[in-house]
Amino acid sequence: MLLKLETVEDAAWLSQPEAARHLGVTLLRVAVLIVNRRLIPAENPAGHAGVTTASVQAEKAWRANATKRAKLARLLKDTVSWF
Repeated sequence: MLLKLETVEDAAWLSQPEAARHLGVTLLRVAVLIVNRRLIPAENPAGHAGVTTASVQAEKAWRANATKRAKLARLLKDTVSWF
């Protein structure tokens, strides 16, 4: 079953490679963040898949302000959710 993505305006949308550059992570890490619902998938008016700009900004802010303990807790939570 395919996921129906929300369509957002170009200004509110980033491609996955652009999101990876903004966050300083790999494209694979962006995919993991989407699966773990840290980034919100969306498509632009042209129908290209990507993520919302707001979710990238929220993730970037979280990474800048989270303690090492919070980052570790999130890693453990995300890892457990895979099982």
